[in-house]
Amino acid sequence: MRAIVCEQPRRLDITERPIPARGLGEVLIRIRRVGLCGTDYHIFAGDQPFLSYPRVIGHELAGEVAEADEDSGLRQGELVTINPYLACGDCVACRKDKPNCCVSIRVLGVHADGGMCDYLVVPERAVIPVGSLTLDQAAMVEFLSVGAHAVRRGEVQSGDRVLVVGAGPIGVAVALFAAQTGAAVTLADTSRQRLTYARDTVGIADVVAVDDDLDAMLASRTDGDFFDVVFDATGNRAAMERGFGFVAHGGSYVLVGLTKQAVAFAHPEFHKREMRLIGSRNATAEDFRAVIAAIESGAIPTEAIMTHAFPLAEVPERIPALIDEQGSVMKAIVTV
Repeated sequence: MRAIVCEQPRRLDITERPIPARGLGEVLIRIRRVGLCGTDYHIFAGDQPFLSYPRVIGHELAGEVAEADEDSGLRQGELVTINPYLACGDCVACRKDKPNCCVSIRVLGVHADGGMCDYLVVPERAVIPVGSLTLDQAAMVEFLSVGAHAVRRGEVQSGDRVLVVGAGPIGVAVALFAAQTGAAVTLADTSRQRLTYARDTVGIADVVAVDDDLDAMLASRTDGDFFDVVFDATGNRAAMERGFGFVAHGGSYVLVGLTKQAVAFAHPEFHKREMRLIGSRNATAEDFRAVIAAIESGAIPTEAIMTHAFPLAEVPERIPALIDEQGSVMKAIVTV
């Protein structure tokens, strides 16, 4: 079978590998679609934490069941997505039913080889049927689930004022699911191109450009109260640190983005607000199922989110271009 391997930073190769053999309790998946995300771009660039090379990339997956145990409940040819967060099942996080932050988590495409290939073997528990979704929609479930999980972590309520900083795919996913709760959502980014797309095509009405006047502008828009829940989806240290100042007294700050650097904040400002600082990592099977239902209901504009599509053979040449053109890239889907 074919596999896209990142041998080292800025080097992608198409290699030939044997089709993997499954064991008891495992499922062989014929991969049909792979979504590209910031993690893949960071792996290519060489600045992704928790990764060693070489690595088969790809964790936003959709495919068909090729082989499964007879008692699995999965049918041959059934369309599925994959939960790429493989948890140990025994650690303190798993015992608390938080497998998304398992102490020994193995994320497909990061800690273990991913799904940018023709066939992949995964544990049966990682396989999630997608109902009436198309393959393209199924490949978007994972990143949308990260956004849905963040909104759940932030305990967003109807009527809340919500600020999402970062208008990439994860930020857009957070904004969409926050809006579904009945919150008033504002989306901010440095890229006017991304903001325009999010507003005019995806349908996120309230967008603001990040500039030197952002603090004053956000204060005036909220009568000086700022926001009940702020989400950072940038992974940029400076942006993450600035975001503390946008949280209302009694509000919450949810860090969805990931940086390799230390993040600092002024404790008096944090303390006087009695602010909650919340990490949001990955997603759970519960989030996956909620996202599948939301797509099936028509609540998520998946056609607007998908901006690029191309075959597996073009991945090595297309990823550098997508990084250079990220202002116009919302979600690229690879056909396998």
